[in-house]
Amino acid sequence: MTRLYPAFNPNSLLDIRFSRRSVKMATSESASLSKTVKQQYMDLPQGDKVQAMYIWIDGTGEGLRCKTTTLDSEPKTIEDLPEWNFDGSSTYQSEGSNSDMYLIPAAMFRDPFRKDPNKLVLCEVLKYNRKPTETNLRLTCKKIMEMVENQVPWFGMEQEYTILGTDGHPFGWPSNGFPGPQGPYYCGVGADKAYGRDIVEAHYRACLYAGVQICGTNAEVMPAQWEFQVGPCEGINMGDHLWAARFILHRVCEDFGVVASFDPKPISGNWNGAGCHTNFSTKEMREDGGLRGIEDSIEKLGKRHRYHIRAYDPKGGLDNARRLTGHHETSNIHEFSAGVANRGASIRIPRSVGQDKKGYFEDRRPSANCDPYAVTEALIRTCLLSEEGEEPKEYSK
Repeated sequence: MTRLYPAFNPNSLLDIRFSRRSVKMATSESASLSKTVKQQYMDLPQGDKVQAMYIWIDGTGEGLRCKTTTLDSEPKTIEDLPEWNFDGSSTYQSEGSNSDMYLIPAAMFRDPFRKDPNKLVLCEVLKYNRKPTETNLRLTCKKIMEMVENQVPWFGMEQEYTILGTDGHPFGWPSNGFPGPQGPYYCGVGADKAYGRDIVEAHYRACLYAGVQICGTNAEVMPAQWEFQVGPCEGINMGDHLWAARFILHRVCEDFGVVASFDPKPISGNWNGAGCHTNFSTKEMREDGGLRGIEDSIEKLGKRHRYHIRAYDPKGGLDNARRLTGHHETSNIHEFSAGVANRGASIRIPRSVGQDKKGYFEDRRPSANCDPYAVTEALIRTCLLSEEGEEPKEYSK
């Protein structure tokens, strides 16, 4: 009899299992812990006590740290939250001989992980002498925003990020190669196009629960790269809400055992980088004839390009130099440009804004790992306070 199928080989099952293991995503060990077991404890009543997780930016200007305290009752405002402290020598923020740092509550959100009445508390960091740390950019940003609050500045930031395994390999990519070229992944649907949607959906819902002003999300051009948008936010709220959204993303990824990377160019070569495009407008720009104000701001930005490049990533432009090459939907880091509906320009005026003669403009230069306080402050200084030159101006109190 002619055999229509290969003879059974018991080793073939081992080969199949080995093959599957070889392409399995590298995830953290904690992700494999039983969430069902954990949940039975999370369902226990907590009485009148409240857990408040204090969150702050560490000495890198990019990393987030957190720790939790117990409060006797639910805080209703920031003023209800006590100051706290931490060891700055372990967060790149002080010497070990004088390491106590102050945590000053600045913004409060509902906790989507522990749920009500528990809170997430975004904090500023002060040194032992009550001076802001080098990476506490919120303090100055808030003062600048207060100077122009009558102009009602609105911001919206489009945060791109890449999902990685704990080994740094992009989520869903072949272990020994690359996925198909870019093209089908942007806003894609399907298992072969959208890598990691569970994480995106969990993050979106967690942000809505927390009270973060998240307004959308989509798959990006590079596979395993995604974007979420926060805004419109007025003044200092932009930085607060984006940092809170980033923290929530890191925590969601922690539960899934993977990593969210804000590196501006996580994969070298013919792959898109990751930015944080920033949309900006004032009350005047949003009203009839506002295009004049937009064009005036763009002219000011063109004269201060180097200052903004330094402000738009935590390494003073070095990170962005890997991304802003003039390719992959970016402008060249050394040149300033602007145009209607041009995604290869430094500043893009949306086509609808050009038609309506009012609205907003998009600064496409900020990197994915930018500090939103630095970006929004720089825009206000140049566009509304008409600053010039390479350094920010000092204002008397």
